[in-house]
Formats: sequence, structure tokens, C-alpha cells
Amino acid sequence: MIGFLVTLLAVFVFVGLRSGPLAPIPITVSTVENRSISPALFGVGTVQARYTYKIGPTAVGRVKSVFVQVGSPVKAGQLLGEMDPIDLDDRIGALDAALLRAQSTALVAEAQVQEVSARKRFAEAQLQRYEKLWADSVVSKEAVEIKRQEQQIAEAGLHAARANLEASRHEHLRTRAERNGLTQQRHNLRLIAPVAGLVSLRAADPGTTVIAGQSVIEIIDPISLWIHVRFDQLRAAGLKEGLPAQIVSRSSSEKSIPGRIARIELLADAVTEESLAKVVFATLPNPLPPIGELAEVTVALPPTAARPVISNASVQQRHGQLGVWVVTEDRLRFAPVKLGATDLDGRVQILEGLKSGERIVVHSQRPLETHSRFSVVNRLPGITP
Repeated sequence: MIGFLVTLLAVFVFVGLRSGPLAPIPITVSTVENRSISPALFGVGTVQARYTYKIGPTAVGRVKSVFVQVGSPVKAGQLLGEMDPIDLDDRIGALDAALLRAQSTALVAEAQVQEVSARKRFAEAQLQRYEKLWADSVVSKEAVEIKRQEQQIAEAGLHAARANLEASRHEHLRTRAERNGLTQQRHNLRLIAPVAGLVSLRAADPGTTVIAGQSVIEIIDPISLWIHVRFDQLRAAGLKEGLPAQIVSRSSSEKSIPGRIARIELLADAVTEESLAKVVFATLPNPLPPIGELAEVTVALPPTAARPVISNASVQQRHGQLGVWVVTEDRLRFAPVKLGATDLDGRVQILEGLKSGERIVVHSQRPLETHSRFSVVNRLPGITP
């Protein structure tokens, strides 16, 4: 009986050490390689138009007609719509009449100036004649004073006539300027396309009342489409203008469109810790992607210098530190590491913490500790090699 119990206990211990919780943990390992990688950035952005033209009235009014629809191509100078002029035409007609009256008033004032000028010349001649007669004692001094007073009255009348003429001319200019302003305001009621492009928005229909500055029609330049992309700041080192990129829109996920980095924004998003960039298409897709559609952008960065490279699946977090499990003979050691550039194949460069040729754990069936027993296998069930 004792022998049986000892045998049973030995079998139990053997089974517990081989297949129970005390059994060695299966792991897969790899060797740290010293090599160069071609890192890449992956970001998500939205399709935007670099130039958007919002066309609307400069004063409060009611939309009279709109001649285009969303998606319609337009030419520069094309009439897109028109606002209801209401009483502008009548006011312009009234100012036309006022302008004619001002012209007539100016002509009358000019005639008055000519008439008063003739009277002044006659009064001056009479004054000179009477002064000579008084010198010859032919007329009295009172008669000379009367002629001098008539000359002064004529001179004052001439000043008044000239002032009246100047006022008439100013009134004519004021009326003309007011008419030109109303004419320009009437012209602004015509909604004209400033450039050639596509209608992206029709914000108001005939009969709608809009305020000054409110857009009725929006036009975009299809040549100026680009992607507003966000990249993780931790991985954005090396991102610069001119790098090639691949664009995959959500509406055509099976097709990749080549592009390039057009601009790196000076302002980043401090909340999401992302860098912002603009990516342009090398060739505009046909049909054009909708404005605001999401797109995935992959940017190829320049190759890095040779450094130790591991699979990013081997990177673990332990006690708030990033590191990997290093296999040294039959023992495990957790080595904190400093990560560098990564590529789209799942490889990451190690800046500090590992050396080339060291063996590290890639996958394990259970969490590891420094005292864990392990066994190296080729692959774990359920994990693609």
C-alpha cells in the first residue's frame, strides 16, 4: 500500500510538473539582428479642398434664382444665381432723374456766373468813367460813390454766383457717386463664379432670405484637393515635405493612390499628441473622392542606420516599463529597452537595452516572471508564425 501511494504521488508530481500550473511555459524565441529598416508612418485624414469660394450677397436680401446644382462644373465669370433687387432699380431710376436735374442746375449756375460777370465788367467800366468825369469836375462825388457801390454789388453777386455753381457741381458729383454705389450694389446681387471649379454646396434656394456675408453657393477647385492627415508624434521623426505616400480612401479601399507630403503644419494637436500634415495626390482620382471622406495614408520614411531590430510582438510592459524577456541559457531576464523606428512589417529598432545576437521571447502562452520555467517551441497554438 505504501509503495502504491508513493508511486501515485510520484505520478501526480510528474503530471503536475509537465502539464499542470507548474509545467514549463511554452515560448517562442528569436535572435536580435543588427540591420537597417525602412520605417513608415500610418495616419488617418480627411479629404479637403485647399481653396473654397463662398459666394453670397453683400447685403440682406432674398434669393431670386439659382442656376447651378451641386457637382455642376462652372467657369470663371459664369452667372450662378441672382438676388431679388426689390426697389434698387426704382432707386437707380430716381437717381438718374436727380442726376439730370443736377446737370441742369449746374448749367443754370454757369449762366448766372456769366451774367453777373458781364454786370461786374459793366460796373467797373462805369466806375472808371465817372472817376474821370469827377476829376474833370463834370459829375459830383456822390455819383462816383454810387457807381463804386454798384461795382461792389456786382462783384459780390459774382462771388455768390460762383459759389452757387460750385455747389451745383458738388451736388452733381454726390448724385453720381450715389448712383454708382447703387449700381455696384445692384451688380453685387448677381452671383458670379470667381474661378473655374465645381459646385460643392447649394445653401439656399429661390425665395430664401439671406443676410450679408452668408454663402448661397460654394465652389471648390478640384485640382486643389488634398488630405489633412494626423500622425502620432512619437513616430513622426523624419517626416518632411516631399516624401512619397500611398492614399487609400474609404470608398475605394481596394485601390491605392500615390501621393506626396505637400506641407507639414507648424501647429500640432496638443490634446491628441499628433502632428498634422497635408498630402496631395500625384494624379487626381476619377471620380473625385467626396469632401470630408476619411482616407488612410502611409508615408515611406528614409531608411535608418543599422541597429538591433526585434519584432514588436516581443515588447512587453512590466511595472510601468517597456522591455523584452531575454533568454540566458535556462533563465529569463527582463531587459528595459528604448524603442526607435518601426516599419509596417512589425519590426522595431532598439536604441538602448539589447545587443545583436541575444535571444528574446516573442510569444508566451502565459505571463512570464523571472523564476518561470519555460520550454522553447517552434510555434504556439493559435498564433501565426
